[in-house]
Amino acid sequence: MSSATPPNGHMPQHLVTEHEFAMRFTSTPRGARLARRLVSHRLNDWGYPYTTAANEALTLITAELASNAVRHGNVPGRDFHVRLTLAEVTFRIEVTDTRTERQPPTTPPFADSASESGRGLLLVSALADDWGVVPRRNAPGKTVWAELRVPASVSPCSSGPRRS
Repeated sequence: MSSATPPNGHMPQHLVTEHEFAMRFTSTPRGARLARRLVSHRLNDWGYPYTTAANEALTLITAELASNAVRHGNVPGRDFHVRLTLAEVTFRIEVTDTRTERQPPTTPPFADSASESGRGLLLVSALADDWGVVPRRNAPGKTVWAELRVPASVSPCSSGPRRS
């Protein structure tokens, strides 16, 4: 195991995971939509209802990262993988694809105001507390991740899902 800092300067955090959801999706627009919906449903199940800021932000981040995996990280016949974790008060969403040579920029580019695309990483950067890219472990590809910290006062009760 290497202790070197990843190229983007972000070090992985080692927090106690309270919840985890992981699934592989077909690298198609339908797969990206399904990833977004299942992340939203899982957050609701974990006590972060659909209308909460955390659910809405993480759903949008997932939509952008999954869409980018389909559009820019697609290798024919290969799927992409989504992993959502909650550790203490930090959500982490990871989207892994198998395309190594297409790396997102370390800082999101400014999109042309007339352009119909190119704003995904700007949205991720604006919504997430931190985000980055790391090489996929033990296989070709990359993982684009984003973290969102939720104040402890917003966390659901340990007795079950929160109702709002």
